[in-house]
Amino acid sequence: MAMSSDRPSEVYFLATCLTDLLYPRVGLAGMELIRRAGVRVIYPKRQSCCGQPAYNSGYRDEALKVARHQLSCFPRNIPVVVPSGSCAGMVSHHWPELFAGKPDEAEAVNMAGRTFELTQFLVDHLDLQLEDLGEPTEIVVHTSCSSRNELGIEERIESLLAQLSNVTVREQARKAECCGFGGTFSIKQPDISGAMVQDKCDALEQTGATRVVSQDCGCLMNIGGALEKQGRTLQPQHIAEFLLERTNVSN
Repeated sequence: MAMSSDRPSEVYFLATCLTDLLYPRVGLAGMELIRRAGVRVIYPKRQSCCGQPAYNSGYRDEALKVARHQLSCFPRNIPVVVPSGSCAGMVSHHWPELFAGKPDEAEAVNMAGRTFELTQFLVDHLDLQLEDLGEPTEIVVHTSCSSRNELGIEERIESLLAQLSNVTVREQARKAECCGFGGTFSIKQPDISGAMVQDKCDALEQTGATRVVSQDCGCLMNIGGALEKQGRTLQPQHIAEFLLERTNVSN
């Protein structure tokens, strides 16, 4: 189901496992950005995983069980906003296949059609306008593979950043390349994954930026961990936290 272009009065927020367990401030920042735009945010407390880890590992029955629980947490026909291209892609692109032929297929397809990655929602559905209140800074953007290749929304993060008058976005040489995380890929193929994140970190640092901003916590966890291990000073930050920090009048 395609959502109306009209601005919604309320939305669900699907935080994702990584946000919930490791990056809670990302979830809080994302919800605050939506609230400041005059939209009520509903956070279902029973929410859990979207089923992506099991799905990508070939455990479809287990993935369906997890996804079915998640589906039950978002019953109303309002948008579901996700601070992750990876998890948004799982729901919007893979749930219809996962639930195909099941009694709750229609409900799953409906939720798939009303699920949006955060930057996509802020730009396309809220037309969020930003005023930069921060000091001049230079950053570099890492767009997740899911946002770029699966959802096709890689430009949304840059359109938001373009509104920030004191933020200079440096271009990296490996802009369209994966950071090497890929969920279970980094576990199954650690040597290849390690080489990929090394190349990515080199490209990011060569820009001279002080922070790398992305819309996926998985990428930030992988890149941030590699940067820390290598003793580099470049700091990772989710776009939700960065936008809130730059526009927060209380700072």
